[in-house]
Amino acid sequence: MSQHVRDDREGAADPSLSVEGRAEALRFQEPVKLKGRKRFLQNLQRISSSPSLARMGRVPSSNYRTGGKASMSCVSLASSSSAYGHGNPSQSSVGFSTAPTSVVTTPAPDSQTFVFKSRIRVIGQNGPAQAVTASLTASLPAEVRTGPKEAQSLRIPEVTTNSGDYFTKPILELVPKRKQRSIDFWGEMPDEIKVHIFRFLKPWEIVRCSAVSKSWHKMCFDGQLWTNIDTQDYYRDIPSASLVRIMTAAGPFVRDLNLRGCAQLLERWTTHGQAISDACQNLEYLSIEGCQVDRGSIQSFLVDNTRLVHINFSGVQAISNNELKIVAHRCPQLEFLNVSWCPNIDTKGLHKIVRSCSKLKELKASETRGWTEKEFMLDLFKRNTLERLVVAHSDIDDEALQILFQGTEPERDPLTDRAIVPPRRFRHLNFSRCNQLTDKGIKCLSHNIPHLAGLQVSHVVSLTDDAFKNLFDETPLLTHLDMEEIDDVTNSTIQNLAHSPCAPILQHLNISYCENLGDTGMLLIIKHCQNIRTIDMDNTRVSDLVLTEAAAQIRERDHQQLLPFPGPLDRHGNVPHVPAKVALHLTVYDCQNVTWTGIREILSRNTEYNRSLVIGLKCFYGYQDTVNEHMKRVRAGRIDSAQRLERKWAEYMIATEEAGVGGAGARRRRRRAREAAMVHADEEDGGPRGGRRRARSGGCVMM
Repeated sequence: MSQHVRDDREGAADPSLSVEGRAEALRFQEPVKLKGRKRFLQNLQRISSSPSLARMGRVPSSNYRTGGKASMSCVSLASSSSAYGHGNPSQSSVGFSTAPTSVVTTPAPDSQTFVFKSRIRVIGQNGPAQAVTASLTASLPAEVRTGPKEAQSLRIPEVTTNSGDYFTKPILELVPKRKQRSIDFWGEMPDEIKVHIFRFLKPWEIVRCSAVSKSWHKMCFDGQLWTNIDTQDYYRDIPSASLVRIMTAAGPFVRDLNLRGCAQLLERWTTHGQAISDACQNLEYLSIEGCQVDRGSIQSFLVDNTRLVHINFSGVQAISNNELKIVAHRCPQLEFLNVSWCPNIDTKGLHKIVRSCSKLKELKASETRGWTEKEFMLDLFKRNTLERLVVAHSDIDDEALQILFQGTEPERDPLTDRAIVPPRRFRHLNFSRCNQLTDKGIKCLSHNIPHLAGLQVSHVVSLTDDAFKNLFDETPLLTHLDMEEIDDVTNSTIQNLAHSPCAPILQHLNISYCENLGDTGMLLIIKHCQNIRTIDMDNTRVSDLVLTEAAAQIRERDHQQLLPFPGPLDRHGNVPHVPAKVALHLTVYDCQNVTWTGIREILSRNTEYNRSLVIGLKCFYGYQDTVNEHMKRVRAGRIDSAQRLERKWAEYMIATEEAGVGGAGARRRRRRAREAAMVHADEEDGGPRGGRRRARSGGCVMM
């Protein structure tokens, strides 16, 4: 045995001994494969020698020496006192040399032993004759050891080894981690794009976004976002401080300023009124309708803004003729003026406006006085620029109206006795509640207003059929007609309207409280006025015939028009539902001759399949809930449910009428009426759920 050990030592010391020879010797001395408990303990030994456990904070095995020296997975470097080795090196070698085989430059452990039972890994490409190199690993020094994130920046180059060494020396090169440039998407965006993005928000949303940050606060109050300040939709929600800040910050950019109903600015006008007027000096549209503004702020607005085109002072108590005088001198481009319901305004201030503002087109001055002044009316006639005149509830009379449309002492046609004057440019006239007007004044409108599209003469109780005898024939563009509560108008006027040139384009007709009108005139209106959209005929003598004719006309109109393209199919392959459009609104409440039969006729027509046009109905309050629920189901496309509701309601109405008849069987008929009422109530509430009706109390028997 000693001879074998000596030969091995000499062979290890002899550098001429090749690696192939050692591999050839190892090939015939392969260890026996372990099993069971011995294999498990050997695996634990190999795992404990792995350098990866040091990085995980694990305590290394106590059977191996530490201190930064390398270790091999396949060779045990434990001392001779290991529990799995033998104390005598010669006994554990079993024919193999135990002398150190490292070169001088290679560090080695204090005592190296080769465990016979260790598993040796033979590496070769073409056979066992190739060189055998052990898979050697070495733990990193503590100063170079990195974490998982820092290890990504380490680049491990090709490992270089020295021939004859047991251990490899990996060369680690630290590559600095590349810093990623942080992008401030919003901060680097141009201000023009930011403003364009904010313009998609509603005003109250912009005010809410101003609390995000200082930069957003500055951007939200940028004047470019507030060229149009219209508080009509959110004047109840926006605080006065924010509104004042918006007006002062965006003053030079504001073109349209609508402060209608802003009562919260009552105290702000006294403290910030001058600042607001100084900031807003480029206004073109100004509306302070219903605001309680002091007179000084109003005058400052009018003096500083010389390009005003639209002014609305409706209901402002502080407006007087002095403010109108400022408007006449400072606003020559004025086209629209509304001073309705201003108690301190009369035609003296309006006269200055008419003389100075040559482009005035619309004048609204309801409930003002002085319209009987001949000089003012003559200036309006000579100017001839007005297209809309609203003088409801004023003191205008027949003589003033004749001067307005014909002037004074006009030349007349010898055959027809008509005044030969240039046609007026009026498109809309409102003389409602002007009780001093009679048929003589309304006749002056004939042959002088060919462009008239809207006429309101409601509550002028002195008018008769003679006032409208020739009017409808000379107004071919008439679309809106309001004759509410004119008692002396009869069916002959409505018949003339149905045969007039304006009948095909008539859209709105109001004959409420005209108690002399009935089916004779309204049937012709329904037949000839194919584009009519609204008919208010409550408190008249119309009957179910008018409702039946209206249902038939809308049904025919629906069949004539082309069906709208439904669009692409939904995810289930079905044609999407297109809600039906309300083509005609009828108001027939308090009409004594309208019964549930006519109402049912309209409901029945509305529930036909493939209907795109239906009729909206406002009727007796006892039927209105059923009508509203029926229309809701029709618009939602639930035709079967709407038909069932209409059928149950009809059964209920029939049973109710039968219950009111006396004689034999009255008790049975009343019971049927109660049952029909319960079924109809269930159907109107959405139908019984789960096949069961809701529980009802039968009431007290004694009561």
